[in-house]
Amino acid sequence: MPSSRRLHLAAIGTVVALTATACGLGSGSSSQDSGPAAGSGKVSGTITLETLQLKPTFTDYMNKVIAAYEKSHPGTKVKWVDIPFQGAQEKLTTDATAGSLPDVVNLNPQFAQALEAKGLFVDMDTAAAGVKSDYVPGAWSAFTVPGKSGAYAIPWYLTSEVTMYNKQLFSKAGLDPNSPPSTFDELLADGRKLAAAGHGSTYGLHPALENRFITDLAKQGVPLLDDSGTKWTFNTPAAVAYLQKLVDAYKGGVYPKDSLTQDHSKETEAYQAGRIGLFPSGPNFLTVVKQNAPAVAAQTGVGPQITGPDGTTNMSVMGLLVPKSGKNRTTALNFAEYLGNAENQLAFSKIVTILPSTLSSLKDPYFTSDGDGSVESKARTISAAQIAKAQNLVPVQYDARVTAAVIGKVQLALQGKLSAKDALDQAVAAADAITSAAR
Repeated sequence: MPSSRRLHLAAIGTVVALTATACGLGSGSSSQDSGPAAGSGKVSGTITLETLQLKPTFTDYMNKVIAAYEKSHPGTKVKWVDIPFQGAQEKLTTDATAGSLPDVVNLNPQFAQALEAKGLFVDMDTAAAGVKSDYVPGAWSAFTVPGKSGAYAIPWYLTSEVTMYNKQLFSKAGLDPNSPPSTFDELLADGRKLAAAGHGSTYGLHPALENRFITDLAKQGVPLLDDSGTKWTFNTPAAVAYLQKLVDAYKGGVYPKDSLTQDHSKETEAYQAGRIGLFPSGPNFLTVVKQNAPAVAAQTGVGPQITGPDGTTNMSVMGLLVPKSGKNRTTALNFAEYLGNAENQLAFSKIVTILPSTLSSLKDPYFTSDGDGSVESKARTISAAQIAKAQNLVPVQYDARVTAAVIGKVQLALQGKLSAKDALDQAVAAADAITSAAR
């Protein structure tokens, strides 16, 4: 979880998508598994766990889990190393090149897969087959690699977007403050009414294109890649029609005029300032709004994630991976299963706004009832209910370079400088060139 409140949220996986490149790994990264098999050998000795920016906020929790593990497994020692998100990609690649990866490492799929494709991590489909059925299927499959069999992490914590909205602005626009939108058409329709009622001072929503555009296409059934995972395919007629709706929304004043090049942080600021009526984002941002804009928080309602016709929802995933290069793989696998088990995930979820990836934890009353009736409790139950059929919809190939190329073309369409079709055709061509060059 990231520094200050924003980096904390990024580590949960709501805003930051990190990608690891394959360069510099060399031929020493064998895809053959030459180490000890899962379950073989004795659970003992020292291992190193490396996490992403959990200190100092979660130091007590992690220390308690580690102490409990060492107590229940005499002769073991877990050294916990926590690194910041900034520079983590470079460190991981350097460690992989040097053969000095930690025994257990905490990563998201976008960050992990270039190294997974090199065969650096243990296949959990085999090594942890006994616990696979304990986890949300979409979370487990998030750590698969296109063209390769297996899955390369034990899922850890998750997030699933909800739709926050300003009830006061809803009422002013003649909308039912107890009926938030749930589909893309409803979102844009409500956005138009909110903008019309705002007369240029308030708007419907913020596009947050870098965060949302490609995910929203996937939710609507647009195939982003071909079956080989090498060619981008999101310039379909359905995608063109959706982009045209965004163009019309921008021309119609649904979005703030200065929003096209702005990111999620500016979207958050706009909602906190009462400038937009709708704010699809992770439920953890309810805490941010309450801290920074209590008056807006008091008017905030929450609804389900905006989805397409089949109701597919997106989630962000963090996992626990075990490098093959580790000297004590038996203990590393055992500890990864322990840290990611239902009991520990439930305890973690109760001290931070995340969701467990373990199915039994999601059945706990903490996630199935509205608790104290607060908007935070309602958001928790909504997001937990979505997880069972959620997937990590953004392909790992959609890295920072591809994102910049695609969103640049989308921005030109919204500005009227390209047609929706030309923008997506050019975006696919640019994305293909980038992805091809990276292979």
